[in-house]
Amino acid sequence: MSVFVPGHVTGFFNIENHESKLKNGSCGVGFLLTKGVETTVIESDNFEFEVNLGDDTIVCEVLRILNLDNSNFKIIQDIQLPIGAGFGTSAASALSLTLALNDFLNLGYSKELCGQIAHMAEVNLGAGLGDVIAQTGSGLVLRTKSGAPGIGEIKSFNQDVYIAYKTFGPIETSEIITDANYKKIISEVGLKYLELFEEKPSLDNFLIFSKKFSCETGLMSPEVKKQIEYFESIDDVLGSSMAMLGNTVFALSYNEDTFKKLNIEELHIDKLNNNGIVYD
Repeated sequence: MSVFVPGHVTGFFNIENHESKLKNGSCGVGFLLTKGVETTVIESDNFEFEVNLGDDTIVCEVLRILNLDNSNFKIIQDIQLPIGAGFGTSAASALSLTLALNDFLNLGYSKELCGQIAHMAEVNLGAGLGDVIAQTGSGLVLRTKSGAPGIGEIKSFNQDVYIAYKTFGPIETSEIITDANYKKIISEVGLKYLELFEEKPSLDNFLIFSKKFSCETGLMSPEVKKQIEYFESIDDVLGSSMAMLGNTVFALSYNEDTFKKLNIEELHIDKLNNNGIVYD
């Protein structure tokens, strides 16, 4: 059984803390990529798992929640995006694993419950607050109510647009979202732009508010700032900003050739994912 969950890039957000871990999360706006994490579960004489980028922390947490440590199957995860760079890979890992195990083992859980388990694993590890529910949507995703699937709420806006991204390395998400000063700044600035976006949701406003958010929160690194300035100097680039939370720059364009012509080392080109989760 294989399940693919797309990567998710947040442009701006605010943190919503609740006593209930299922309500704990964030509201904000981001987009889904055609790359993400594919988890395959196959029969095996012994329990084993294989993660291509070597980070099995989230896998272990999902298995702990499901109490499946001693089962006989093999888990194979293909992580197609950089870890810790703002692509929601831990959430995609948790959600694809939970959905794949649910079908492979005939656990009988609803997709919402699988999403809640994945969200719980993320919150337990301090890995992310809103990626799981966003990854159940498609295209450009607005998170209007924080929490896990079935508790939080989202709206999806499909767009035909190309994405270029370059990462300068990881940022430790848990260090940001648990820091009292960062939480206060992020929540205040994020709420301001979230309210403005809800009034006039559009791709242009997403890009404008994302850039303002990354500047006003002080999260933008010098290398990210320089790369954004370069992207925005190019014709046909709709706008550029920083992926939350990662030392990564993204830019959008309706024309793929706009990015193909650029001479930027380790530049990757993708397309907005309007299809969402895929089962195989």
